Amino acid sequence: MVELASDCVKQSNNGHPMMTRKAFSSVPFTPIAFICLTLLSGCLSPITLTRAVIAYDDAITESQSKQLLMNIARAQHHQPIHFTGVSNVAATFDFRFTAGATPALTGDASRTILPVIGGSVAENPTISIAPIEGEDFTKRLLTPFHEAKLTLLLRQGVDIDLLLRLMAKELRVKHNGGVVAYRNNPSDTIGYEMFRRVVLHLSAIQDHNGLHVEPLAIERTWTIPADSVTAEGFKALEQEYQVSYDKQTKTYTLRKQVEGGTLMTNYDPDSLSKEERLRLQHEDEQGLANDVTFDIRPGHFGGDWPLKGAFRLRSFNAILNFLGLSIAEEPEYHVDKDLRTPDVAENPIKTMDLIVSPSAPSGLDLSMKSHGQHYAVNTTGPQARWNREAFKLLSQLFQMTVTEVPRAGVPSITIAK
Repeated sequence: MVELASDCVKQSNNGHPMMTRKAFSSVPFTPIAFICLTLLSGCLSPITLTRAVIAYDDAITESQSKQLLMNIARAQHHQPIHFTGVSNVAATFDFRFTAGATPALTGDASRTILPVIGGSVAENPTISIAPIEGEDFTKRLLTPFHEAKLTLLLRQGVDIDLLLRLMAKELRVKHNGGVVAYRNNPSDTIGYEMFRRVVLHLSAIQDHNGLHVEPLAIERTWTIPADSVTAEGFKALEQEYQVSYDKQTKTYTLRKQVEGGTLMTNYDPDSLSKEERLRLQHEDEQGLANDVTFDIRPGHFGGDWPLKGAFRLRSFNAILNFLGLSIAEEPEYHVDKDLRTPDVAENPIKTMDLIVSPSAPSGLDLSMKSHGQHYAVNTTGPQARWNREAFKLLSQLFQMTVTEVPRAGVPSITIAK
């Protein structure tokens, strides 16, 4: 029971109704309003939190994507590359609910009670923005990608032709006892066309599920004097190595299976002999950490054009320069596959088709205005899937390059709303 006063309605000086007390009476009051209030407060918080997390995630992702487009525009105009990241997002929510009851304004004899429920939600986000810079990031930006990163992406199902056209700066093929380099640069006609044809050949093998990209499994051996090993040391060696003892030389021979360098082949590398795998590993060790070796042999799919060499990977900074210059200064062009190459699924002219126009393009996923022009990835037409995959791959490569955005100790911009 709620003790309520029976009121009558009078007009105030400003014309609004006002209540004056006449008498008191006890009337029943239903708890439905309080039940609704409890349910509302219980479900509103998770809903608001979910929407806020998704909204901030979308905003940060869009910001990074636009920065990638902007830096391609900077590369086109030979300007410095720079990135800014969101180091922290702290959002607080203030949920306020009110509940009460008031008599219905239906006359002096009315005893009807009406519930009054109100509520509000206030959001107070604090976003910290910090420039991504410093010696460590600059080194990562300028350092060519390691072969392991290319292998990781290939295992995620990325097309090898897209991956190599974006990441590789040149093809190095063994010829007559030497090495001939073919640059992935449209201004180098001979080098560019040879590079494209070899990439298309590997793509055809991949389309046929005949491309193997695996680290070489090799056996390493070490020999140590028996008198240099204690009883405790011998037990530790047995846990890591296969140990054999030679009575004549009084030495222990240690053997262990290890992973060598990554090799792209049109055959199963495990089918090779131990000596052959060691030889290939020795050849791979002669190259750089950013070299990806390949070996295409006769007798297997794609073996009509035997090839042996390596792709030399470039840095993320070089990738942005390649994309920027390909817009106008060094545009890519169509290259036919080699006659010995099987049919390929697709052979786009551009590694990533970028649209540059004075007005904002319509019907595209994302655009960014820079240098008085609108830049966007062409996500229409027959190559829409290819271009989307190319931009997604560019974003993944950036994530592999950038270090964690510093959260403290650096100048930052803080936005409080």
